[in-house]
Amino acid sequence: MIEIVNLVKKFGDLIAVNDVKLTIPSGEFFAMLGPNAAGKTTTLKILAGLMKPTSGSTRICGFDMQQQPLEARRKIAYVPDFPFLYDKLTAREFFRFTGQLFQMPDAKIEANANGLISRFHLAEFVNRPLESLSHGTRQRVAIVSALLHDPEVFVIDEPMVGLDPQHARVVKDVLKERSLAGMTVLVSTHQLSIAEEMADRIGIILGGKLVAVGNRDELRKQSGNSGQLEEIFLSFTAGEK
Repeated sequence: MIEIVNLVKKFGDLIAVNDVKLTIPSGEFFAMLGPNAAGKTTTLKILAGLMKPTSGSTRICGFDMQQQPLEARRKIAYVPDFPFLYDKLTAREFFRFTGQLFQMPDAKIEANANGLISRFHLAEFVNRPLESLSHGTRQRVAIVSALLHDPEVFVIDEPMVGLDPQHARVVKDVLKERSLAGMTVLVSTHQLSIAEEMADRIGIILGGKLVAVGNRDELRKQSGNSGQLEEIFLSFTAGEK
């Protein structure tokens, strides 16, 4: 599970994340929505341990990311909107490298990688250098590498960047299946359709503040708008630039 407690992140006078409080239980698929510069990516980077908060804390499966970083990182996978890959490695070499970082046995790395390679239609690409792959294929490689160690928490920023409809469907199916099996999923996205289709709950963040959290019916009540998610979102963000 994910716990965010009174999280604040400042960059000089700019408050990027402003006293965010949120708990996402095991097995929930949670979507975070917000306009540009709302604080979504900063929140995710703090959760993943890539950035220190100004104050407040985050816990992954009960482990404080600042106080117990190794324990927390064993439980989480993070895919940024522009993943970094080692371009001179092949996809299979990258999977092996990632598995070894998590101290997985070689046999487990091979078994998990083969299953995911098949599911994500990567068989024809796994022995090619990563630098030769298209953006969409690299995105699939990044997602597979993140799923390789069977994380209990999966955090992803803009998951469908560069994916065609076929492979976007694969990503949606795999993440939902894993969520139903107990993996906590946190997705940050501008695509309202992903939140509408996939999420158990949705959070809307504006100016660094989490202004609304709930399922679609709860968000309708909070917004006073009985329309579709797009209308609900726009009612919360009216006046934002």
